[in-house]
This record gives sequence, C-alpha cells and structure tokens, in this order.
Amino acid sequence: MAGFLEIFDVYLLEAILSGILLGGVLALLALGLNLIFGVIDVTWICYAELIMFGMYAMYYLVSVYHVPYWAAAPVAILAVAGLGALLHLLVIAPLLSAPPINQLLATGGVLFFLQSLATVWFGIDFRNIGIRLPVLALGEMHFSYARLLAFVAAAIGMGVVYVFMKKTYVGIAIRAIAQDRQIMVLMGVDTRRLYLITSALGGALAGLSACLLVLMYDVHPFVGLSIGPITFLICVLGGLGNFVGGFVAAFVFAEIISLGGLFSDLEWGYVLAFGFFILMMFIRPAGLLARRS
Repeated sequence: MAGFLEIFDVYLLEAILSGILLGGVLALLALGLNLIFGVIDVTWICYAELIMFGMYAMYYLVSVYHVPYWAAAPVAILAVAGLGALLHLLVIAPLLSAPPINQLLATGGVLFFLQSLATVWFGIDFRNIGIRLPVLALGEMHFSYARLLAFVAAAIGMGVVYVFMKKTYVGIAIRAIAQDRQIMVLMGVDTRRLYLITSALGGALAGLSACLLVLMYDVHPFVGLSIGPITFLICVLGGLGNFVGGFVAAFVFAEIISLGGLFSDLEWGYVLAFGFFILMMFIRPAGLLARRS
C-alpha cells in the first residue's frame, strides 16, 4: 500500500508539473487575444486560424524548403504579424464603429474563409514538421522536451511583451488607450496607428504560438478548432482584456486538464475544465479577475 501511494504521489507531481508547462503555452495563446480585445475592443474569433497559418509556414519552411528551425521561426512570426495587420486593415478597421455582433460575425466569416482557403491550398492531410525531441526523465516522471521548450519560449515571449508594454512609448500608449479610448483621441493620439500596431503584435504572438505548437501537434486546416475554443474560454474566464486574469485562468485550466487526465483520461480533463468554466460563469460572470477600468 505504501509503495502504491509513493508511485501515486510521483504521478500526481508529474501531472501538476505537466499542468504548469501546459499553462505557460495556454497563457501565451490567451495573451495575444487579450491584447487585441483590451486595446481594440474586438474579439477575433478567427485568432486560432492565424496560428494555423503560422504552423503551415513553419511546416513548409522546415520540412519542404529545409530552412533550420531557428531561422524559420522569425520568418513565420513576421509573416503572421503581417497577416494580423492585413486582417485589421481589411476587416476590423471598417467595423470599429459597428455593433459588436457585426464584428463577431465578420471575424467568424474570416474563420471559415481561412479554413476553406487552407483546405484548398494545402489539402486535408495531417502534416508533421518532422522534428523529434527527446523526453526528459526525472526518476519516475517524464516530460517532453518540446513542451519544456514551449514553456520557456512562452515565458520569454510574455516577458518581452511585458517589458514592451511597460518601458516603451508605444507600449505605454497602447496601455493608455486600452484604459480610456476617448481621452486619448482628445489628446491627439493617432488611435488608428496604435490599433494597427496592436493587431500586428497580436499576430506576432500568434506566430510565436504557432512555432511552439508545431513541435507538439500535426498541422491541418482545422487545427484551429482544437486550440481556438479553449483560448477564447481562457480569455473570458480571466476577464476579457485582463492580462493578469488570462494568465491565472490559463494555469487554472491547464491544471484541471492535467489532473483530470491523471484520475481518468485527457478527454475527461477537458470536460472538467469546460464544466468549471460554466460554473464560474454563474459565480463570476465577469471572469476570475474582472477587467480593470
């Protein structure tokens, strides 16, 4: 019995640590969407499809054109940043004064357009980047180097965004316009330029997420259906536009998924996480940490 409990404790510790690693990646996914909503006040339903195109960019650069991973990643990040800026210019900017339902329908339409475009261009085959990273063994515990790398890169990415938002003129302006749009216009700030920069930055974060996720998952036209809903729910649970709330919610979700997978299976982990989200919407409808004014 003691031996069983000892092994169980090891598995429990492994599940907790795995949840922390997963939480870092989910926090990065939510950061880009929260940034866009916090500044522009528009929720990009199609955000996960930008990640999908970034994963395809990594696949073709690394597997088809044999570009080293470390050289392909910046190219993919810049490409998705450009896609985010283009999306803003063509779809978001004309709808900034439209009702929220029109904005949601427009970005939802972009979601299906990008999925269909990827299906036509790339087909429905599951593609793998072909990089196999080893597994780190710590006693009875095993952790994927891919997830460790993703966690470290996500932490660095979030740190860079934090410094950018706190220490640079553009970052401070973005934070200010997120808090009070009307007063920034009266002060002569070019909000259209800041919105465009924010969309490009959100796209860059989607590109970084793509570079990390492609190490762990196959890419196909509907991969966004796997990561999009949970990213959106994390943002809502943390309070849309609240960076700290999204960070906390990402780790709460990740631990529920990981521990649920320990006691049953991974699918039940997701069921428990979504059930927790529904319960919290009754208790805290504005999110774990309501958006700051």
